[in-house]
Amino acid sequence: MNISLTGVDCIVLVLYIIALFALGFFLGRNSGKDIFLGGRSLRWWQIGFSMFSANAGPMMLIGMSSLGFSQGVVGANFEWLAWIFLLLLAMFFLPRYLSAGISTIPQYLLHRYGKSAYNFLVIYSLVSILVVWLGSALYAGGLVISQVLGCPLLYAVALIALIATSYTAAGGFRAVVRTGIFQSVIIIVSSLILTVLAFNRMMTSGAVHHEVPENFWKLFHGADDPEYSWVAILAGYPVVAIYYWCADQTIVQKMLGAKDLREGQYGALFIAALKIITPVIFLLPGIICFILFRDITTADNAYITLVKQLMPDGFRGLCIAALIAALIDTVSSGLNSFSTVFTLDVVAQFRTTDEGSRLRTGRWVTVLAALLAIGIAAMFLYSGKGLFEITQGMVSILAPPLSVVFLASVFWKRTNRAAVLTVLYGGGSVCLLIGVCYLLNYPYKGFWPHFLLLSVYLFIALAVVIMLVSLLTAPAAAGSEPVAAAEKGGGQSRRVWAGWAVLAAVMLIIYFVLNR
Repeated sequence: MNISLTGVDCIVLVLYIIALFALGFFLGRNSGKDIFLGGRSLRWWQIGFSMFSANAGPMMLIGMSSLGFSQGVVGANFEWLAWIFLLLLAMFFLPRYLSAGISTIPQYLLHRYGKSAYNFLVIYSLVSILVVWLGSALYAGGLVISQVLGCPLLYAVALIALIATSYTAAGGFRAVVRTGIFQSVIIIVSSLILTVLAFNRMMTSGAVHHEVPENFWKLFHGADDPEYSWVAILAGYPVVAIYYWCADQTIVQKMLGAKDLREGQYGALFIAALKIITPVIFLLPGIICFILFRDITTADNAYITLVKQLMPDGFRGLCIAALIAALIDTVSSGLNSFSTVFTLDVVAQFRTTDEGSRLRTGRWVTVLAALLAIGIAAMFLYSGKGLFEITQGMVSILAPPLSVVFLASVFWKRTNRAAVLTVLYGGGSVCLLIGVCYLLNYPYKGFWPHFLLLSVYLFIALAVVIMLVSLLTAPAAAGSEPVAAAEKGGGQSRRVWAGWAVLAAVMLIIYFVLNR
């Protein structure tokens, strides 16, 4: 669906691009030699905004509106339940990460369980960053932007990759974080304006009284819902969320760059608070689009339809800028994470490097990752959308072994190397095989349960495996567990816990109101 942009819209877009380049390259000149963690100097608000912008990719804007259009408010669970896993990250995982002094998540497994576990996660991290954070993001975002601007998809993909690579290679982590703050503001402001205009149109037109499907305003659907039952959400979503929020390199890298533990914990609390508003500004517009324009559009075009129908001159350009902002920040975060893991965990195994050498290597790897990502996006184009869906499904199916391992490493001291390797290599292979059969409908369509339920079944099975193997083999060597970073940044602050308590109370009120 094309959108006609006026001269004012084009000016807004040009100003956005100029501001992004100016900010990215200015910070690039002042980023120092640490392009991977920015000298570990981030404050809480920088962490929160940069995590928000990395998470709010193009599929957040497009996908959440689509989900709201087709399913109603149930999609808010994927945002409003995230605070639980951000709490786990801040109060249980982060102290161990910081006390271990790691720069990448695979290094935590090296510290705890040796090189075999470390190498597994290095390979998985690089592949997942390339396919999910870079290739699929470029494909999905490029598809939308090419439709909006009326240009070939590969041109849109190449342009976005060029913009993101330029300042990421120059400025590294610090440029990614600071531009992420700018991108977050653009995304939030434009989405808020669109939500207000859509809500106002719905109220003034009287469309608020139009009938909607049953359970459209319910956060939890019955167990008979084939896609988003309360069982699938409460049991299946945590399996993926534990890995995504607590052990994914692209997300957690922002926390590893914290000035100290306290700043990291406040940063996690800040993004958890931001999650309160995301269903309002991302999901609610899709619901309103269903009420207003169900006869002229589809779920996939809900966001673009609202922009086309409701946004005045200039503001349409702002919304397109928000789409580009979401895409660019997701890509730049992925590029920096790939560069970090490859330089510090792959290159470092083969040769010793100094700061200057790591800086040069990191920049060239950033460019290489961008080229590979463009190639993966091109494969998605020529293979059809099904391949994109398979990619997302593979990530969901691979989450159980990783979630089991990281939970056990933090909450059960008896976990040992033999159990971890069994779950990673053995469990990972089984999950991959099952995932392929599931997505290819083998042996027949309907044989496998919904992927959220399948994830939790695999999680339970692997949790039993890690417990049995740990109990039947020798315990881990003394001293393998990093001491919690109680002295780094003030430890487990009562003030931080009080913040989480307030957030929990707010979320309980929201769930009570929407499930009456």
